[in-house]
Amino acid sequence: MAFGGFGDQGRQRPTAEINMIPLIDVMLVLLVIFIVTAPLLTHAVRVDLPQASSAPAPADPQAIDVSIDAQGQTFWNAEPVTEEELAARLAAAAQHQPQPELRLRADGAVAYRKVALVMAAAASAGLERIGFVTTPKRETP
Repeated sequence: MAFGGFGDQGRQRPTAEINMIPLIDVMLVLLVIFIVTAPLLTHAVRVDLPQASSAPAPADPQAIDVSIDAQGQTFWNAEPVTEEELAARLAAAAQHQPQPELRLRADGAVAYRKVALVMAAAASAGLERIGFVTTPKRETP
């Protein structure tokens, strides 16, 4: 605030200072609002979910396991097959209703080209359900 001096002789001069009190009041009100509302934003809705026991999903007898080992050999349900036999079996499996699921297991060392060829053969045969089988990572203690 500006205070009068000895040379003023009663004249009022405008002050060039900013009044900070209203700004401080607004900031304090905003601070209180944020303090009150912050815990509400992180509050989760409590839901009591029903308890049910479930059995593992039954094995699908219609599923077909196609495996590719590290050398690139293809297996149909653990039986070695050639590319021609694989194509014929995939075409026959595509005719079943409902269509079986093709579970593709591939060794990590096999070239992607071999996996892509098996997938293309399954797609051209008309199979629509293709799944990839992997092993879960083991957690180290």
